[in-house]
Amino acid sequence: MDFTDLKLNPQILKTIAAKGYQKPTEIQQKAIPSILGGQDIIGIAQTGTGKTAAYLLPILVKLNYAQFDDPRAIILAPTRELAIQIDKEIEEFAAFTDLRHLGVYGGTGINPQIEAIEKGLDILVATPGRLLDISKKNGINLKQIKMLVLDEADRVMDMGFMPQINRILELVPMKKQCMLFSATMSEAVERIASDFVEFPHRIEISPQATPAETVSQVFYRAPNIRSKINLLSYLLEKKYSEGKVIVFCRTKKSADDVFKFIQRKLNEEVRVIHANKGQNTRINSINAFKNNEIRILVATDVSARGIDISDVEAVINFNVPIMYEDYVHRIGRTGRAQNKGWAITFADEAEQWHLGEIEKMIKMRIPELAWPNEVEMTETPFEEQQVIKRELDYLKRKRDPDFKGAFHEKNQEKRFGKKKKKRK
Repeated sequence: MDFTDLKLNPQILKTIAAKGYQKPTEIQQKAIPSILGGQDIIGIAQTGTGKTAAYLLPILVKLNYAQFDDPRAIILAPTRELAIQIDKEIEEFAAFTDLRHLGVYGGTGINPQIEAIEKGLDILVATPGRLLDISKKNGINLKQIKMLVLDEADRVMDMGFMPQINRILELVPMKKQCMLFSATMSEAVERIASDFVEFPHRIEISPQATPAETVSQVFYRAPNIRSKINLLSYLLEKKYSEGKVIVFCRTKKSADDVFKFIQRKLNEEVRVIHANKGQNTRINSINAFKNNEIRILVATDVSARGIDISDVEAVINFNVPIMYEDYVHRIGRTGRAQNKGWAITFADEAEQWHLGEIEKMIKMRIPELAWPNEVEMTETPFEEQQVIKRELDYLKRKRDPDFKGAFHEKNQEKRFGKKKKKRK
């Protein structure tokens, strides 16, 4: 199958040809005809498999040309970065049409956005909070909405946007075509789907939360932060010294610390993005990364949602995410557009627990690599040891409420000796 088989109009096919796309991805092959046919859709597919184009192309075809002043399609995105990315893709795909589009999100002035809406548009890309803010100011009329898309529904749930989504559903017409797309289909997403779509056509390209086959996953046992820093330095200088690399951190503080280390250690520019960085700073950093002005980007999970760059060589998880679906989203930043990529994870003792849970979710083992001889593995400071032990105790108690903690176990071993392992 190629794009001409999907009943797209000549203007869209011209854009696709100009972008150099040859064949539609699997999600595009299955979703585009259903959306053109007017069906409600639930689309589950890995990151980097072309989900955005899977709903954008048929929306552009159905809207066809500029009409009325009020938007006829809304695409809801959980983060500013993703909203910006989607709006940019609309600009590219709609290049040979007169369709009008706009992205609205927090972090920038609301009045200029309202003024832009008043000039007339066909497609609105919005974060839920900003859309409601504009609506409260009577800055938008949603009565002409014919199509509504919820992108990255799993992240929408994680970020607690469900009340805003329900409010938006009250503002738009009851009769409309709804599309929900997600990389994973958790129980929470199932709940939102039941409110969002009626009798949907479900398209699941791969098992839930399965990473793309183009990504090679490995992990290192790294006992502490200092050892992780030593290993990160080695990988950036020796293994991945030329290609683009994203380093993911769990917290803003961790991201800042890693950024400062790389900046001191390597003789090249590096950027960091997280929620405390200004909107323009984050956009400029992503654009610099995309345009090869920098090759290393340090990021937290929320801030990196808009990164859709096909030539990222490796993703390094400096910390293991405790929201396990984020692991799939993180490593989906590499291995995109059928390119090969690497996903390398550093895990201390407590993080190995989380990694085990991630393996259950993705239904595969992540191979362990031996610690490189050239890299120093340092002793874990006492304070850091205590933090790791407390987290392990918490995780074990969460699984088994009768678990008394490591200190209790140690005393029991002293009194009665270690328990003998049962024979299998």
